[in-house]
Amino acid sequence: MGGLHQHIWPWRYWLLLGSYGLFLLLGTAVFVGVEAPQEAGLREALRGARAGFVRQHQSCLSEPGLERLLERVLDADSYGISALGNVSDDENWDFSSALFFAASVLTTTGYGHTVPLSDGGKVFCIFYTLLGLPATLLLATCLLQRLMGLLSHRPVQYLHTHWGISSGHAALGHAAAMGLGVLGLFILLPALCFWALENGWTFLESVYFCFISLSTIGLGDYVPGRGSPSSLRHLYKISYLLLGLLAMLLALETIYELREVHSLVRFFAPPRAPASPSSEDDDQMEILSRDQLGLATVCGATPSGSQADSEADGRVAPHDGPSG
Repeated sequence: MGGLHQHIWPWRYWLLLGSYGLFLLLGTAVFVGVEAPQEAGLREALRGARAGFVRQHQSCLSEPGLERLLERVLDADSYGISALGNVSDDENWDFSSALFFAASVLTTTGYGHTVPLSDGGKVFCIFYTLLGLPATLLLATCLLQRLMGLLSHRPVQYLHTHWGISSGHAALGHAAAMGLGVLGLFILLPALCFWALENGWTFLESVYFCFISLSTIGLGDYVPGRGSPSSLRHLYKISYLLLGLLAMLLALETIYELREVHSLVRFFAPPRAPASPSSEDDDQMEILSRDQLGLATVCGATPSGSQADSEADGRVAPHDGPSG
């Protein structure tokens, strides 16, 4: 049994866990060093502005009354309702706004600027998400299975067949080209559009919003559309979110299929040793491969290339003679 634990947790797993922990601590230290001074300065400026406002209006305004007003304003702002007089009165729960909210929930982006107000809305959101997330995963898997053959496998095969480039180099070059294409078409180009359409956004803030959206982080500190008509606003937000997420998934799947990535995964998670004869009965439950149990089977996707050949070679040929 002592060797079993070494087999389950080899030193490479601990190396990977330790490296990830160090990476997490590095990010924490950088965020603290960069953001803590900004937060302290903002807090100090806010305290000074509040104290000056109270002194200026102390004859007609009590500090407890101001406190209650600020609490109501902040509470309304957390639900996407602004108290500023120069902000338009666009509703958060008209049809187009609710459509964008549903899309952001099902894609797990969740900007957080619009949230359900009622208890019934919160309960429906839970059950709607429980059904919608598997449906979204199924749809994305089916689309990726079709698009991977058209936009990833065929170009690599064409480069290998007609240009004589090795399969590994062709796949690496194609993955790099696809990554640059997604960067240009779905991050930099939309960032230029948001920079031009959104009042007060810098180009860096626009790039930041595009990346945060397509990585499904969705912090909600930047949400486009406040300076444009409602129909156009929600149309380009929903279109960009859905198409951009699909392009990002396609690029990530293409990169994941690289031999170099598989080698890195095998380094940290080496294949298991052949099972001993005593555990043969237990291994009967693993006859079907992971690909056969995956969502791709539901979509009717067929294996391609060497995978299909290897599976065909592994089949048992039928007997020529009559059965006994």
